[in-house]
Amino acid sequence: MDEKAAVASLAALAQGMRLRVFRALVGAGPQGMTPGALSATLGVPGSTLSFHLKELMHAGLVSQERDGRSLIYRPSIARMNALLAYLTAHCCHGASCDIAAAPGRATC
Repeated sequence: MDEKAAVASLAALAQGMRLRVFRALVGAGPQGMTPGALSATLGVPGSTLSFHLKELMHAGLVSQERDGRSLIYRPSIARMNALLAYLTAHCCHGASCDIAAAPGRATC
């Protein structure tokens, strides 16, 4: 992932409702969710949800697939992992570290 793609992804997630939508889709996993299910889960009107899904799709964080008459939205796990890898690529200046062992402070 390059800087431009990372900025686009972070900008899309820098809004509360879009972050909630993305987290709900990540929770649903590869099976994804329909707009109706997302709307019910998050308590948000369909028109508002549509706007936020469009922004997440534009950033490459969400994909859309038609299944008959329904739309299924899925998280782009590969894009999410690429963003996380980009953000942590230079952790501890290349030294080995274990961030998971000490949340909030890396042990290098």
